[in-house]
Amino acid sequence: MNSQSFEIEKGKQVIRIEAQSLAALVDKINASFEQAVRIIFEAKGRIVITGMGKSGIIARKIVATMNSTGTPAIFLHSSDAVHGDLGMVRREDVVVCLSKSGETQEISQLIPIFKRIEVPIIAMLGRMNSSIAKESDVVLDVSVEEEACPHDLAPTSSTTAMLAMGDALAITLLEKRNFSKEDFAMFHPGGNLGKRLLLKIEELMTGGALVPKVLLTTSLRDTILEMTTKRLGATCVVDAEGILRGVITDGDLRRLLQKTTDVSGVTAEQVMTRNPKKILFGALAAAALQEMETFKITQLIIVDREDRPVGMVHIHELVKAGLVTQERG
Repeated sequence: MNSQSFEIEKGKQVIRIEAQSLAALVDKINASFEQAVRIIFEAKGRIVITGMGKSGIIARKIVATMNSTGTPAIFLHSSDAVHGDLGMVRREDVVVCLSKSGETQEISQLIPIFKRIEVPIIAMLGRMNSSIAKESDVVLDVSVEEEACPHDLAPTSSTTAMLAMGDALAITLLEKRNFSKEDFAMFHPGGNLGKRLLLKIEELMTGGALVPKVLLTTSLRDTILEMTTKRLGATCVVDAEGILRGVITDGDLRRLLQKTTDVSGVTAEQVMTRNPKKILFGALAAAALQEMETFKITQLIIVDREDRPVGMVHIHELVKAGLVTQERG
């Protein structure tokens, strides 16, 4: 019991220390932050982010966040830079240096070269009176009162502060660029978000001659045959002009047969559900999914602007496409 209490309390203490460091970071979003955003926003080239050790790992994450939110960025390993990788830096770029101490030797060696290339230097530092701070054009203060490590050795609060400052830059730039969800999806075409924002319903629907469709006057026998042949568990019901008037599902048939076994003379119009749920051709597949989940239906009819059925989609197709991210009850 005592061991468990120690573990729980220690875990909570780490979170409290890091949370306090982040709370203190709010007051450090100042004119220097505004200047850094403006420099990055106006840059014609890429954002080159460099760091060593744990700061280098945070730099890689900031690069990934910026790339996915509309700010082209690359990671430059500080020690590799002096062995040839520095060639990736161009005059139109902006350099962002990450260092807790502000005295990282590998970065200090690069500063004079960055100045010769004439790139703006933004530093994200834990010490504002450091040598790197003095040589940088803009300095962002990510200093912390204490690390969560009891020996004040392992970077914990300091790397969390760097990461949060990087997120603040990336998201501020995102909004400044009017970067939309659709833009975000363009950089994530293989992910669930990309599918939800880019996939159109016509890419998943059954269309053409495979769309189950019967007239209002079609007999129930022929209606069942159409549903069985097309295998979508439903059929559209249309008038003589091809306009959608209703839908018949497997559930409609079961409910009918629970009432009567004599179905001779019964037509599709007598069985159908009027004003069926539908979606316009060209809509996003995600919109179709939302419609189906809202009304708890498993098929959805796709219509053209004249309200003629041009397709039908089953929930299974949306599941296979990866759009359904949670289990359906």
